[in-house]
Amino acid sequence: MILNIAAYQFVEIEAPESFVSRVREALDGLDLRGTILVAGEGINLFLAGAPASVEAFLEWLRADPRFAHIVCKRSFSETQPFARLKVKLKSEIISFRQGKASPLAGRAPAVEPGELARWIAQGHDDEGKRLVLLDTRNRQEVAYGTFEGALHFPIDKFTDLPAAVAGVRHSLEDATVVSFCTGGIRCEKAALWMQAEGMHNVLQLEGGILGYFEQVGGYAYDGHCFVFDERVALDSGLNPLVAYDSPAQRHVES
Repeated sequence: MILNIAAYQFVEIEAPESFVSRVREALDGLDLRGTILVAGEGINLFLAGAPASVEAFLEWLRADPRFAHIVCKRSFSETQPFARLKVKLKSEIISFRQGKASPLAGRAPAVEPGELARWIAQGHDDEGKRLVLLDTRNRQEVAYGTFEGALHFPIDKFTDLPAAVAGVRHSLEDATVVSFCTGGIRCEKAALWMQAEGMHNVLQLEGGILGYFEQVGGYAYDGHCFVFDERVALDSGLNPLVAYDSPAQRHVES
């Protein structure tokens, strides 16, 4: 079986070009495939390969104190879901282009998956406020599945989200808003930006949809979760939907 991991961590990397070179050296000979993005704000990675090879890379990464506690979402597949290995230097590990959304200065408050499931079941948060689940992903991802009744927008890329949220923010003032995404990286930036814009009733779902699937399962979630590899999407048991014949058949937001 192939072990698939998805992980990210926002942390200052003073010399990202040098770190990219070190990552490539650490990967040499491990026969892993996937994508690793490095920027001054941290690392974002999707990797797949033999479990021993994946663990060897994680051991190397966690030896760096900055990444000692990086959290990985894990799943398995029968075949390799990536065509090649890419390690890229980027300006952001997830493009948002909003100066008020730097996680290096701190995180927005988060809600754990189990607590969110309880709120959904009771129909409100623990203070009795109505609950709004805000999907920060693009329309093609949402088409595969989302939380029942979630607020989502017909956007094509993450950088379109601020304009979309601006159009509905006043209707959300009396609610507890929980932003969510695939693995947590986008909703972390989105929640920070919304708080900076004065929306202090916004939380982020810790670990995103994949973290929710790991801890809760599919409760109140309708469909699958799109992922950025040849598995296409995962069900609530983290099993792949299908495998595409060509990468051109899927949309991947870079």
